[in-house]
Order: sequence, then structure tokens, then C-alpha cells
Amino acid sequence: MENSAHSTLNKFIVPVTIMLSFVSFWRAAAIVLSDLGSSAYYVGGIAEKAIGKAAPWFILAIMLFSYAVRAVYIESCSMFVRGGVYRVVREAMGSVAAKFSVSALTFDYVLTGPISAVTAGLYLAGLINESGKYFSLSLLQVPAPLLAVGFAILVTLYFWHSNRVGIPFSSTKALRIMQITTVMVLILIVWCLITIFMQGYQPVPAPTVANLKFSDEALGWLRGTAAPSITIVAILIGLGHSLLAMSGEESLAQVYREIEAPKHQKLIRAGFVIFIYSLVFTSVVSFFAVMIIPDAERGKYYDNLISGISIFLAGPFPLKLAFHAFVVLVGTLILSGAVNTAIIGSNGVLNRVAEDGVLPDWFRKPHEKYGTTYRIINLIIVLQLSTILISRGDIYLLGEAYAFGVVWSFAMKALAVVVLRFTEPDVKRWKVPLNFRIRGIEVPVGLILITAVLFSLAVINVLTKKIATISGVTFTLVLFAAFTLSEKYHGPKKKAGERRTMEEGEIERFRLEVRENLSPESLQVRPGNILIAVHDPYRLGHLEKMLEEIDPHDVGVVVLSVNVNAPVESRELEQVVDNYETLVFSRVVHVAEKIGKPVTLVAVAGKEPCDLILQAAQKLRSSRIVIHAASTVSTSEQTQEIIQAWEHLPNPRPRVTLEIVRDDDQTSIQTDLGSPLSRPSEETSN
Repeated sequence: MENSAHSTLNKFIVPVTIMLSFVSFWRAAAIVLSDLGSSAYYVGGIAEKAIGKAAPWFILAIMLFSYAVRAVYIESCSMFVRGGVYRVVREAMGSVAAKFSVSALTFDYVLTGPISAVTAGLYLAGLINESGKYFSLSLLQVPAPLLAVGFAILVTLYFWHSNRVGIPFSSTKALRIMQITTVMVLILIVWCLITIFMQGYQPVPAPTVANLKFSDEALGWLRGTAAPSITIVAILIGLGHSLLAMSGEESLAQVYREIEAPKHQKLIRAGFVIFIYSLVFTSVVSFFAVMIIPDAERGKYYDNLISGISIFLAGPFPLKLAFHAFVVLVGTLILSGAVNTAIIGSNGVLNRVAEDGVLPDWFRKPHEKYGTTYRIINLIIVLQLSTILISRGDIYLLGEAYAFGVVWSFAMKALAVVVLRFTEPDVKRWKVPLNFRIRGIEVPVGLILITAVLFSLAVINVLTKKIATISGVTFTLVLFAAFTLSEKYHGPKKKAGERRTMEEGEIERFRLEVRENLSPESLQVRPGNILIAVHDPYRLGHLEKMLEEIDPHDVGVVVLSVNVNAPVESRELEQVVDNYETLVFSRVVHVAEKIGKPVTLVAVAGKEPCDLILQAAQKLRSSRIVIHAASTVSTSEQTQEIIQAWEHLPNPRPRVTLEIVRDDDQTSIQTDLGSPLSRPSEETSN
């Protein structure tokens, strides 16, 4: 960038770590199911080991209840683009409750990776051992827990590397995994039905107190008391030990920011797809396991229940062994996807915590080469590897501990949404059904009932799961204390009662790159794009207006910010994209995510923004320039200034439409630059 009679656009800066691309609801559902669907591989065995053969009914009940919990997440997402536990609880109940909630959620994520990776290892060990028996090869007999631990460590290290380097787990990969999984599920269902027709089946006991066979570990501190004989308590215990079937709901809040417009409508569709798929997959597996695997043999397959089903299907053993291998292949893909989702989710959550000043900003410093928040990723990986080693391949141990973080993060999230119904009644949102007005106050009955059930399950899990309670409480309190101390010494000093509004987004951390030769090719946008100039983070109405109107499949959007305070000849990235420009771009990202349409960000330094805006439009071959109305001069004066800047462009000067959007009523003044008359015309837009 040079300083001459008029500012010249020789160099520009782009943030290369922000990928504002959005996905369909099918792909969003696939991303969530890569986490949520993985529980089908292990929840059936864990639940039956705890409560007996009636476990499938409780898993079915949890999967039906998951739709209600998903509705809570959908309501929170309608208020916050990033509607995860930390943000929602912080807004509703303050920093202390938020730190507790995110501590429990982090425990959830720390366990998600290990339980998924260890399960994949146990399925692999089962396949190797079954193959060894069939081919009479003693060398193909391996200790399952040891192999599972080794495999889990390798998978975790692989995804540590990919996340540290910044290799994205694309929605296309997630969709392909779920397509392959769907083929496996359909084959499994059809083959199981044929087996039942040919060989009969074992009935699944009704979910009554008499049919619940609690193990000693399943009762925890209630062992030896009369409480398990009480119907409602027994039912809650059964549901508590089946709760793992619902793990992965937080992924829905994480993926919401990536869903394309119309955003909320497609979130609801994605939620329904997730519900139907997980209901069928997870429930069917647990029912077929009890119906097909003989009682005397089923205990051997608690660690790899779907493999057990494949072994006892009707048909020749080589064909069943081949299907067993297919089950393991699919399981490795989907369970590995859950490992990656856990790392991505925990990284996202802890980034929100660090951005809020609870963790030192040191954690969010991008990697110099890859631009990733590698320090947070390293912390999560260390915790996950430690968990894998401590578990020694015991999936039941991991499952029991995992339940603590799942249920408490759900319960706190639901309570926060209830609180927001009363403290922020006028905020635009989609609402969980069953709402009644009493004396002018809306009472969210449905939301309160969901919250009550979640807290009931949380309390019963505390009483019945010693491992989960001791490990979960210890981890949560230690992390909570660390957050509290860190916030005290490193957090921003806020005035009493001060808090950000619900509409504000997070401050992003961008890895920046200097480029030359601005063109549609260099930004990967099509000619005819719309160039939107921004410089005030709190005056982005013109950006919202354009994003609401355009179809991103037809026209691209480039957002340009000119930093008039930066030294024109400076090559220092931090001088061009300083704290203020970072805030501008962060707000642009927030707007784009809220609407669900992509934009491309560009920053330049220069003392004459009009010149630079017109030069950018010329180089990008833009069809339209959009700016917001100035507060210091009239619209006509602002238009004349732009026209003069257009006249300074080298020939051939482009023909481009200038649109100035007023903040007050969102009406716009349009001028065709390059037309014979170049007269402004007023256009009113809703």
C-alpha cells in the first residue's frame, strides 16, 4: 500500500482461519450423528450390564426423551448463534453457574473421545479374535482391553495432529460416513428380521420393577436400601443407566453456526432427522441384541454388542464374519468421528471461556503456522490420553463416568433456558411447546417438565454411580477452581453489574495473511459480486440487509474494511488489523453466522477510504457497492464523494451500482456509477 495523491490498493489482508461456508441440514445432521450415533455401539451393553434384559425399553425411552432435550437446544439456538451450554448459562445465571456447567461439559468431552476410541478398539479386537477362531490361528488371539487402549491412543494422537494442523473434518466426510452407516443399519435390520422369522427370538422383558436386575455397581450408595424397590426410583435408575444413548446433543449447538439459511428452519429439520435416525439405530440395536444373542452368550459381547448380533444371525458363518468386518469398519469410522467431534467441541467451548476472560488469552494464541488454538487442543488431548490409560480398556468404567458430564450439562442448560424465559421474555425465539399464560406471565410448562426430569436423572446418577460421582465431581470442582482463580488474576476488570448484551458475539482470533493482486481469483469469488464496505462494528444494518436479500448461489459477498488509522506503508499485520478492526470483523462473522450466508473478509490500510473502495470494486469486478449512510454528511454529499472517487479510477472505469443504506429505516439510495446521468434514486426495502 502506497501513499500518493490517492491511496493505491497494492496489498490487502485476509483472515485465513475463518471459513464462512455453510452446510445443508442433511450435512449438519450427519455431523451431529457422527457423535450421537456412535453411542449405539456401546450403550446397549453398558445398560444391560447395569439393569438387566429390560434395558432396551429404557434406551427407547431415553431416545424418545432426547427429542424433548433437543427442543431445549433448538430454543437456545434461536436466541444465540452459538447456543452452547457456557454462553446460555452465563447469560441466564451468571459466571459462577456458567463455569460449573462448562466444567461438567468439559468432563463430558474429555470422556467422549476415550469411550468412542476404546469402543472402536474393542470391536476391532473382537473381529480379530473371531477370525482367529474361524481360521484356527492362535496368533490371531489378542487381549481385547490392551488392544483397545493401544488403538484408542493411536486414534486420539491422529486427531490431535489433524486438529493441530487444522485439517477440517468436512461435512462431506461426515455425510459419507453416515451413508455407509445407513447401509450397515439397513442390512442389520433386514437380516435380524429374517433371523427372527427363521429361528424365533427371546422376548424382551417388560420394564417393570420385577424385571429389573440391578448389578451391585448399578446401585451405588442405594445398595442395601429399599429405594430400588420403589417404582419411580427404579425407573429413574434404569433411565440414568441408559442416558448415554443421548450423548452428543451439545454438538447440535456447536454445528448451528454452520447451517445455511433459512437457518432456524433447517436446524429444526436437522433435529428431526437426527431424532429419527438415532431412535431407530440405537433402539433397534439394543432390542435385537436381547432377542437374538442367547442369554448365556450375550455377556461376552457387552463390549461389542453389534458384533455379537452379527455372529448369531442366520446364515453361513463366512458371510456373517464378512458382515462382522463391515460392522467393525463402520464402527471405526463413526466412533473415530466422535473422537474428532469431541476435540472440536471442547476446543470450541474452551475458546468461548478464554474469550470471556475466564482463561488467560495465552490459550487462544493461534499457532504461528497453522492458525489453530493448539494450546487448548494440547490440553484436551493430554486429558483424554490420561483417561484412556486410567480406564485400561474398561468400557463400563468409562460409560459410568461419562454419564456425569452428560446429565449435568443437559440439566444446567435446560435450567438456564427456563430462567431466560422469565428474565428475557421479549427476546425473539422459537419456544419449546406447552406454554400457558397465568396473570399475564407466560409459564413454560413443557420446558420446566424437561428440566425437572433432567435434574431427577442427575440426582439419581449421583446416588447410584459412585465412579461417575467421585470422578466427575472431582474433575468438575478442580476445573471450576482453576477457572475461578484464572478469571480472578487474568480476566478483564468489569464494573459491577456490567455484562454484554445477548446480541453480541465473541471476539474472534484471526490468523492474517498479506496478499497482492486483488482479483476475483485471489479471493475465490465470482465476478459480479457485491462489495460491502464496513467500518463501524455496531452499524452493520446494510450488511444484514444485503445478506437477507441475496442468494449466495447466485452472487458472492466481499466485506471490505479500510483502516484509516493504520500507517499506509505499514507491513505489520497488527497495525492494519488492530483491536478495533478485529472487533469489526468479529461482528461481521457474527452477522454472517446468524443469517447463515457466506462472506469473504478483506482489510486494507489507507487515508482515503472512498478511493480504496472503488479500486477494490474495479479489481474484483463487483456489480454493486453497498455502504451505510454517514452520520456526519448528507446522503447526497456522500454520493458525490463516491462519484469523485470513481472518476479517479483508471480507464476503463467499471459500471457499478452504488447503494447507500440508511440505518433508521433501512431504505437505500441507489446510483449507477458509469451511467450517462449517474443520478441517485431512492429504493425502499423492508
